[in-house]
Formats: sequence, C-alpha cells, structure tokens
Amino acid sequence: MRLSGNTILITGGGSGIGRGMAEEFHRRGNKVIVSGRREAALAEVAAANPGIETMTLDIADAADVERFGAEIVQRFPELDAVVHMAGIMQNEKLTVPGSMLGAAEATVATNLLGPMRLTAALLPQLLSRPRAALLTVTSGIAYLPFAMTPAYTATKFAIRGWTDAVRIQLRDTHVQVIEIIPPYVRTGLMGDRQASDANAMPLDKYLADTFAILENQPDETQVVIEGVTPQRYAEARGEYKELVVKRNEMLMAARKAEWDALG
Repeated sequence: MRLSGNTILITGGGSGIGRGMAEEFHRRGNKVIVSGRREAALAEVAAANPGIETMTLDIADAADVERFGAEIVQRFPELDAVVHMAGIMQNEKLTVPGSMLGAAEATVATNLLGPMRLTAALLPQLLSRPRAALLTVTSGIAYLPFAMTPAYTATKFAIRGWTDAVRIQLRDTHVQVIEIIPPYVRTGLMGDRQASDANAMPLDKYLADTFAILENQPDETQVVIEGVTPQRYAEARGEYKELVVKRNEMLMAARKAEWDALG
C-alpha cells in the first residue's frame, strides 16, 4: 500500500487506534475522512487536525451504511482506501441469566456485519480506481481467544477468515487487501482501565510499529508487529493449547473485579 496520495476512509476514527491512524495518514499527505457515531468525537478530531473530513455513520445500522456509502462516493469521488476500524468490545458473563444475546448481537452487527455491508457499498468505487486498498482490523484475539469477550472473539475470528476470502476473490484486481492485527493497546476500547493499563502497548508505539511495516513492506498482506507475534503464531508454533489457558487465566485474574461485578 502506498502511504501518501490516497483518499482514505477510516471508520471508528473518532478515538483510539482509528484516530491515531487517521492523524498519521493525514500527516503523510493523504486526504482522510473519519466516520463514527459520536459527533462530538468527530468534531474534536477535525478541530485538532485541519483538513481531516468527518462524516457520521452508525456502522451497525444497515440503512445508514447504505446512505453513507452513496454520500461518501458523491462527496469524495477519488476515494481509494478504506480502513475498517470501527468496533465494540464488551465483557459477557454467559452464566448470568439474560446476558448472552444482547451484547453478542450488537457486537456482531458492529464488528462483522458493519464491515461486510460497507465493503459491499464501496467495492464498486474501489474497483474503479487504478490503485486501491481495503484494510480490515482483526486482533491478536483472532488467533488466541479471550474468554471474557466471546462475541468479540467470534467477530475477530470471522473477519480474519472473511479477509482472506476477499483477498483471494480480488487478487486479479487493483484492490490490495490487508489485515491489521493489533495487540492489547492502551486505548479506551474497554473503558478507563484499558486506557491507563501499564500492561497495554502505548498507542504511539503501536502506530509507529504498524506504519513501519506498511512503509517498508508495502506488499505485505498482514501487519503483524512484534507485540502480537505470540498470539498470531501460537498455533503454528504448537503453543496454542498452553497459551490459550495460561493467557486467559492471567487476564481474568487481572480483571477479577470487573468480572465479578457482572454477577
């Protein structure tokens, strides 16, 4: 993927990794559009980064995705890159009565159906460009499950497989398909605890490592920074069975208070 001269849409660009990527792409000379549900967050990004455009989008709403897809192509006919960053992550204690479906359905609508629907809306535009890129965002959890967030885990496993399938279908086109695989990063994805967790990778470090791979390995299909390699390659190294238990025991012990609060 080229890192300058693009017109890039970044969903979920109002905060966290999405905002960080939007600002870095903007700094590198791209036309950047960020989308999200929270108008206040989008306004803050625009105010801090003159030139970044913003558009509201409820990625979980099929009708709004259709509306958004038509509008963005009209406003930005040179759109040639999409980064599917929008996502939600919620703890789910399945033994608590009535807790199973609500969070799961919202997570699937946002994390899985959202990227699928938006890609369907924007693929004709990407195919019309001489060079284009589609970037999906999975997680180390797509390779080593996190028991506290089963629906989030499921969507990331699904996006991982969907990305590979889309890449094969588009291999004879001008659309490059790239999977971004973040580790545990210091953002507000799961609230203030994650945003201040010393065990999480600092956002600026994550962005620096990610853009180094995008810059130095422009034909790479997966962005695997060092911090996520234990999860990404656990199965290939024969470490999956050991790590999936060990890592989950460690993480659930560290989050015991919030887990217990669920009932």
